Amino acid sequence: MQALARVTHETAVAPLHPRVGKVLLVEDNEFNRDMLSRRLKRSGWQVEVAVDGVQGLERARDGAFDLILMDMSLPEMDGWSVTRLLKESPRTRAIPIIALTAHAMNGDRERAILAGCDEFETKPVEYSRLLGKMTNFVAGKEL
Repeated sequence: MQALARVTHETAVAPLHPRVGKVLLVEDNEFNRDMLSRRLKRSGWQVEVAVDGVQGLERARDGAFDLILMDMSLPEMDGWSVTRLLKESPRTRAIPIIALTAHAMNGDRERAILAGCDEFETKPVEYSRLLGKMTNFVAGKEL
């Protein structure tokens, strides 16, 4: 009976999908950060968060991430600046960065790409589209 309970408990807490990759979510809005990090974890991603640009820069430099989701409008240091610094560093330049922004005007996507972002996603985030982009970046990598 104990073995059955243990198996049931392990099944209940196991992720719905195998681990996909390690992502840094840099987002200052608590609601967006909480909602997106929970959905990503349920999809099998290992998620670390940063609440502002300075913290995002520090975490990106300290951790080995497969991907970074970067809000572009951040306190302390904006996402445009953080992305530029990460792409200038040999240690972090290969990490794909997806811009997350409510900026959806003409030229905003190009501005994000010029800053060093590898992809662009507008808010509110269409989760399935974002997940597809994220999965494409880590496909084929040894996790």
